[in-house]
Amino acid sequence: MSDLRKCFSGKDALITGGLGFIGSNLARALAALDARVTIVDSLIPAYGGNMFNIHGIEDRVTVNISDVRDRSSMNYLVRGRDFIFNLAGQVSHIDSLIDPFTDLEINCRSQLSILEACRWNNPGAKLLFAGTRGQYGKTLGTPVTEEHLMRPTDVNGINKIAGEWYHILYNNIYGIRACSLRLTNTYGPRHHMRTSRQGYLNWFIRLAMDDQVIPIYGDGAQLRDFNFVGDVVQAMLMAMASDETYGQVYNIGGGQPVSVARTAEKVVAVCGSGRIERREFPPEKKKIEIGDYVADFTKFREITGWTPKITLEEGLGLTVDYYRANRERYWSRGDGSDS
Repeated sequence: MSDLRKCFSGKDALITGGLGFIGSNLARALAALDARVTIVDSLIPAYGGNMFNIHGIEDRVTVNISDVRDRSSMNYLVRGRDFIFNLAGQVSHIDSLIDPFTDLEINCRSQLSILEACRWNNPGAKLLFAGTRGQYGKTLGTPVTEEHLMRPTDVNGINKIAGEWYHILYNNIYGIRACSLRLTNTYGPRHHMRTSRQGYLNWFIRLAMDDQVIPIYGDGAQLRDFNFVGDVVQAMLMAMASDETYGQVYNIGGGQPVSVARTAEKVVAVCGSGRIERREFPPEKKKIEIGDYVADFTKFREITGWTPKITLEEGLGLTVDYYRANRERYWSRGDGSDS
């Protein structure tokens, strides 16, 4: 932490998507390191931005309600920043198939605009892009290294590949220092809890807390790894603090693969409520199911020393405690239909 404080104290940090799940947790960490934090968020309801996510640090961050698709705003907002954490994105796999052009605008075209804004207005900034395991699609085996073939199963994965490689290209061609972390299933406090579209684990937690049925599609044997949001934030800070990470892509993983069915069992046990029911795969989900995914994060660990610290059981406990204390700030109709 002392090394991170030395890196970030007094520095200007911009977080796109900063009122969302990971962005707001990152903002809190940067504020604690005495960075000057500016948050950019569109507050489009479906994308998870929530003003309550910065409760208690409102006087330590600056919030700009703007959309990364607005090139004029981004041209202004990138100026003078030491660090830009580029987390804004459309993350729903299903929504990317329903509305591919919006996904293209946010996850691809807007990323190019942000980089162009830096190129002309702040070429000295350091950038971090939030990639995703969805870029790999159906894998050929686990654990998955960064060299694995990328063959995404949905529009979101394709556009995230493009957004990521724009960052690497601008690093290589224009010297704008950028790297990408390919995140796996991130969970924890301040997640969007109104629908299942931004990650199934948050929805499992809500269903269990409401003593509802948690549906498991198929046999539920697919392996996943999970990262508690605090560990992901730490990885982002360490990536930006190192001069060795730029121009590279890195996997972030949990190190403890767990089946989908076993994950549901753990959620029910932590909540003390909820029940599990096996169901047939809905056709729209079956088409984009990726099978097993377990990340090999050796490359990032060897560069930065990062490893996940919070076990799934510990993280679930912290997450459930947070929502029990703040349920009214995150719950809505509860039917999963609002988006």
